[in-house]
Amino acid sequence: MDNSLSIFSLILSAGFVVQVVMFILVLMSIYSWTLILSKNKTLMNVNKGINIFHKNFSANVDLEKLAYQVPKKITNQSSMERIFSMGYQEFTHNALDSNQTLIVDAERAYRIMNTTANNEVDHLDNGLSILAMIASSSPYIGLFGTVWGIMHSFIGLASVKQATIAIVAPGIAEALIATAFGLFAAIPATIAYNRLISQVGAINNKYTAFIEQLFVMFQRQKISQK
Repeated sequence: MDNSLSIFSLILSAGFVVQVVMFILVLMSIYSWTLILSKNKTLMNVNKGINIFHKNFSANVDLEKLAYQVPKKITNQSSMERIFSMGYQEFTHNALDSNQTLIVDAERAYRIMNTTANNEVDHLDNGLSILAMIASSSPYIGLFGTVWGIMHSFIGLASVKQATIAIVAPGIAEALIATAFGLFAAIPATIAYNRLISQVGAINNKYTAFIEQLFVMFQRQKISQK
């Protein structure tokens, strides 16, 4: 391949607008990869915390004993520990009230656990909308650079008496690189977004199942107290 038509030389010789487009797409790609790696690590840690808590939850039938083992500081708690801690605190804070109000505590605990779980899911969802935006907009930004580059190339042909492949090819190749940059940014972002959103949904299902299970346990305890 002629060195003059290498990809690197075509990038350097591209028009200013096309170079700006490629630079923007590179920044978007770097940001998306940073977000992908960060979010993937976060989800791995959340899943690890869920598995650890489930082992402790299965080994401790006594909720009071389990609550004692949960770290008191919220920042030291895993997501599942926060859900349990918030629910258990709401469940037990009116323990000395009359029997007529006991059943209400379990319902309050159920609501606050759902609220806490929603907050945890919102935290996991944070940034995924930006990843979706990069996945959907990158091809169009690259296409804009391509259209602009091709238009600029054809305008330049107006001053040429005879257009040949040797004259047309470099300009079109420069323009097409912008589309390649757009796809380079969009494809990983699309795959990662679908994978990450699926993982967040699976974690949300685990939260919901745990809350329902704990709510039943709260109700059974209230019934036994009556």
